[in-house]
Amino acid sequence: MQRWLAVLVFWISAFGLAQTKVGGVVVDELGDPVAFANVLFKNSTEGTISNDDGRFYLESQDRFDTLVISFVGYTSREILLSSRATLNMEIVLVEGEQLDEVVVYVGKQSKKNNPAIDILRKIWAKKRSNGLRLYDQYRYDEYEKIEFDLNTIDSALMQSKIFRGMEFVFEDLDTSRITGKTYLPVFINEKFTTVYGDNEMNLDKQVVMGNKNSGFSNNQAIIAFVQDLYTQYDVYDNYIKLFDKSFTSPLSKTGIDTYNYVLADSAYIKDKWCYNIIYYPRRKNELTFKGDFWVNDTTYAIAEINMQVTRSANVNWVKELYIEQEFEVLSDSVFLLKRDYLLTDFALNKKDKSRGVYGKRTTVYDNYIFDQAQPKDFYQQKQDPFNPVVMERSDAFWENNRLEDLNRDEEGIYAMLDTLKTVPKFNTFYYLASVLGSGYIEIDKWNIDLGDIYSAWGYNDAEGVRFRGGVRTFFGQNDPWRIQAYGAYGFMDQRIKYGISGKVLLDRRNRLILSGGNRRDIEQLGLNLTATTDVLGRSIASGNLLTVGTNDRLTNINLSTLMLEMEPVKNLRMRFGTSFRTLKSALPEAFSLDYLDPDAPGGVSSQIRQFDLITTLVYTPGKRTIGYGVERRDINDNYSTLLLNYTHGVRGFLESDFDYRKIQFSYTQPWQLGGLGRLTTSVEVGKTFGAVPLGLLNVVPGNQTFFTIFNSFPNLDFYEFVTDTYTSMHLEHNFNGRIFSRIPLLRDLNLREIVGLRGVWGELSEENRVLSSPTNIPLQAPDDRIYWEYSFGVGNIFKIFRIDFNFRGNYLESPDARPFSVTGTFGFQF
Repeated sequence: MQRWLAVLVFWISAFGLAQTKVGGVVVDELGDPVAFANVLFKNSTEGTISNDDGRFYLESQDRFDTLVISFVGYTSREILLSSRATLNMEIVLVEGEQLDEVVVYVGKQSKKNNPAIDILRKIWAKKRSNGLRLYDQYRYDEYEKIEFDLNTIDSALMQSKIFRGMEFVFEDLDTSRITGKTYLPVFINEKFTTVYGDNEMNLDKQVVMGNKNSGFSNNQAIIAFVQDLYTQYDVYDNYIKLFDKSFTSPLSKTGIDTYNYVLADSAYIKDKWCYNIIYYPRRKNELTFKGDFWVNDTTYAIAEINMQVTRSANVNWVKELYIEQEFEVLSDSVFLLKRDYLLTDFALNKKDKSRGVYGKRTTVYDNYIFDQAQPKDFYQQKQDPFNPVVMERSDAFWENNRLEDLNRDEEGIYAMLDTLKTVPKFNTFYYLASVLGSGYIEIDKWNIDLGDIYSAWGYNDAEGVRFRGGVRTFFGQNDPWRIQAYGAYGFMDQRIKYGISGKVLLDRRNRLILSGGNRRDIEQLGLNLTATTDVLGRSIASGNLLTVGTNDRLTNINLSTLMLEMEPVKNLRMRFGTSFRTLKSALPEAFSLDYLDPDAPGGVSSQIRQFDLITTLVYTPGKRTIGYGVERRDINDNYSTLLLNYTHGVRGFLESDFDYRKIQFSYTQPWQLGGLGRLTTSVEVGKTFGAVPLGLLNVVPGNQTFFTIFNSFPNLDFYEFVTDTYTSMHLEHNFNGRIFSRIPLLRDLNLREIVGLRGVWGELSEENRVLSSPTNIPLQAPDDRIYWEYSFGVGNIFKIFRIDFNFRGNYLESPDARPFSVTGTFGFQF
């Protein structure tokens, strides 16, 4: 009896887990891979498309016995499946078109007389008639699940020394239904949100009802990366922004020039007759997708769509990227997004056997309610997304509000990670990764961090070799107060420098922060036209190891500040405060800050004492942050920044030397220009009213380092131009490889073209020239003509390096003018 019971249980389990898995490669008669071949379970709409190497993997929860493989220009094949899992197949397609009920076009698809493109045009015409735009108001529930997994788990990895003592983690292995690879879940974040919107007032609001995190709940760097990585997108838009790049959508109005479209099939999708259109890129190395979509035959609304980034796309560290979206048929004219699934395979290279990390996001939408108006002040009310009630919801809450259940392996993540955190080896790995990511060494016993380690060494002409070390208090990511300090020592001048700062969050709702500090150090002034009051800043020029020419125009600075900051409106910060600084040349023989002073012995002073009242407004529309403590972390970089700064110098108070007014405004804006890449623009204007010496004037920021620094002029020396009135503009455009992808010899290198143009105009009053006449450097302003430079750069060299070739446009007659320079930078970018 027990034996029969065991057999019955096994049969029921096998039936409950019954599914069909297929995988392999599609090739032609010569053995060459067939990219973008259509792979479909017969008599279903479940399918996929082979990748650039002809490989595919397809999985279904249902049982199928026949696989259909087709591609334009080849005869379709049907493969009988004798088992539930049929992998490592090699399917040969023979040239010669086999037509069924739907007309299919061969080769590179024509843009004329193509029924698929005719349907695409109707999608464009109808797209504003589908979805939430039809209603005055809307409300719905949104459940989001983000998961990270280690993939390509094999016996060699499981038996490696790195996992010795942590073998229990492999109890939660699973297999991806997209790629067929084995993976180990290591992180999951769940969020349940109610979304409100009003199309008449153009307002929306998201109310987070619950947020549950596992694995890295206290690491804001990882959470910020996850949130920035998986931004929202709309397949109806012309371009889909992922990894800070603009991919051409298959539904884009520019898609005709980017994709080949094939009308492949027609069938019922949720009781609606739909057409199936396959698409694939016309050219390699562009930011494009391959896949297919089903579209309704009368409303021309998308019912289902899948998009997979081609391997040849110019994206670093991403081997696979797959998107699925399903839409709900609400009525004959309304289709709403029901489910959105995104999978990314992060790896060091794009080889099939390379190990990596899956990043997966699943978003489910449900419980739509329409035309229930809310007052305007409802949308203006702030919600605290970090409310402990929201962050600590019970298991019962999640069981009732998950719009999609967790599978067995996902449920095991929470318990597995709780156990993993007790393993010393894992804590060591996690600690090392945290140090490299943040730059700080954590001392949990004392609740302090040491660092940052990346600022430890430097060199300049005044100090010689320079060592710097710092410390900060750190109780958690959302500390309501924080104290930071650093100390530095120059081995040539044998002097100790330091900086100390403290800040406290007085009111969380309005972000009311009181801060203050003091700094005694050697600084390279004039790196920014807009003056800074940062008492902990690290100057690249004064702390750099290598510079072009002499780096002796350095200043001894003693700076004290007291500031009050608030954020009365989201992304609008207001700062009011004071600063008192003493400025004196660090190398008087080479660089003088002397100015005329009738009250000083000899009529000349070499030191400036200045007390200022400062008001600053910073508006960053679209900026998103994470955390609620005294320091927050940005999670996106595609927002504009508008800054207005007003400085009032007060003479006499604390023996301050000068009375003046200074107003400055800057506007920085990144622009995603679709398939043309990303343009970054910066404009700044400023004027000083009243007579001030060289140390308080606006120095056009030159750059004598070998590093590419935006908003500086790499062919200008420090203090080459000095102004009291100025206007500057910087333009930098990254084509993201659009030009190089069309050059055969460069195409496979995935290089990226970068061009820059920058200019500045300014003037210096005669009054200020006379005041600073004792200085030993020339006082020159670009007043008779705009000074300008241009540059050509190559990025993504070995995936991490960028080199810029910079050319000086004019003022070549200036002494020691540098007509040409080479700068560079490095970093990990997608």
